[in-house]
Amino acid sequence: MSAYTTAGNTPNRWVQLWLGVLCMVLIANLQYAWTLFVNPIHQAHGWSIAEIQVAFSIFIATETWLTPIEGYIVDHLGPRTGPRLMIMFGGVLVGVAWVINAYATSLEMLYIGAAVSGTGAGAIYATCVGNAVKWFPDRRGLAVGVTAAGFGAGAALTVIPIRMVIDTYGYQSAFLWFGVFQGIVLLIAAQALLGPTPGIRLPAATSVAVPQSTRSYTSMEVLRSPAFWLLYVMLVLVSSSGLMATAQLAPIAKDFGLSDTAILFGATTLSVALVVDNVMNGLARPFFGAISDRIGREYTMALAFTLGAVSYWMLAIFGSTPWAFVICAALIFFTWGEIFSLFPSTCTDLFGTKYATANAMMLYTAKGTSAFLVPFANVLKTATGSWEAVFLVAAAMNILVVLLALFVLHPIRVRHHRLLDPAGATG
Repeated sequence: MSAYTTAGNTPNRWVQLWLGVLCMVLIANLQYAWTLFVNPIHQAHGWSIAEIQVAFSIFIATETWLTPIEGYIVDHLGPRTGPRLMIMFGGVLVGVAWVINAYATSLEMLYIGAAVSGTGAGAIYATCVGNAVKWFPDRRGLAVGVTAAGFGAGAALTVIPIRMVIDTYGYQSAFLWFGVFQGIVLLIAAQALLGPTPGIRLPAATSVAVPQSTRSYTSMEVLRSPAFWLLYVMLVLVSSSGLMATAQLAPIAKDFGLSDTAILFGATTLSVALVVDNVMNGLARPFFGAISDRIGREYTMALAFTLGAVSYWMLAIFGSTPWAFVICAALIFFTWGEIFSLFPSTCTDLFGTKYATANAMMLYTAKGTSAFLVPFANVLKTATGSWEAVFLVAAAMNILVVLLALFVLHPIRVRHHRLLDPAGATG
């Protein structure tokens, strides 16, 4: 019996989980380390920062909006073939994309690299999240949270080496070396990845607070469900509120006069905030995911997003001093990152596991939708002359999601299990 299997030659689901985390770590710097390349590319080619950042927007669009298709393919190829082939596909694209970036001599080539890398990253993200919700019906929130944390905090392992390579050998070498390395490791990890086959007996959910459907709904059935669209609206609201604040962290610190204020071993307020925020963002995902496994998804949403609203309010009132800024920003990240564990878990609880990858990824496109609302933060700041209005609107959006979770989602979920799927109501 190998480390990859348990008694009876059943694949070890914890190994599957950590392989998924590894894959997520390997694609994390596609998003979170991009900022390290922007200025070197600008200096090398003279392209404007705005033109270069179009590549990042293309990456986010392809990484988000193509995941339902990739998830559909994984589900329909089956548990033995789907995860392995999709991770291999994503690994090849990730490696090729970074090689394209290394040799890009035009903006068009840079944009092509971004589209290819976004497609590859989305394929891997969809597969790993889908595997987590399928393997762990008893600890679904925790499993998805740990997996999502690999993407949210994984770049912490690579940003320093990438920066060292850029400083020593140039950004082209960093793209080339890390792209090839990431692609090779993903191809190797893919060989051991698979989903649970129908014959495998998994632990059932034991918490009455987390009823789960035993019926698997197709994507078309899910799209006709009011519960899905409620989840979609809720995710757009809380995701956009988080992006409004987090995407503007550096301008906010500058406007507060804190960007260059040294507070810890010579590090500035903004530098300390960025490090702490990424750590808190990663910790939030398994933390609130595990809580939701015990007390239920809606109550955990209410807890997290109420704390989020308080955090935005505190930043508006007290954020003008260095350490208050760091603490309030950290709390915002801690009460925002968990959306990537709570919402996929809730979606799978409602609609079953067979098509869980595609269904969860349809919901994930709300991240792309919410990105269109982010510029309104700048519009509101310009209109009011301060960031306080932005923070208060973000707080209000969080409170609205709390109310929707407790007084709309919860009754809909109860009705869903009792009326539409009575056999699957395990709580």
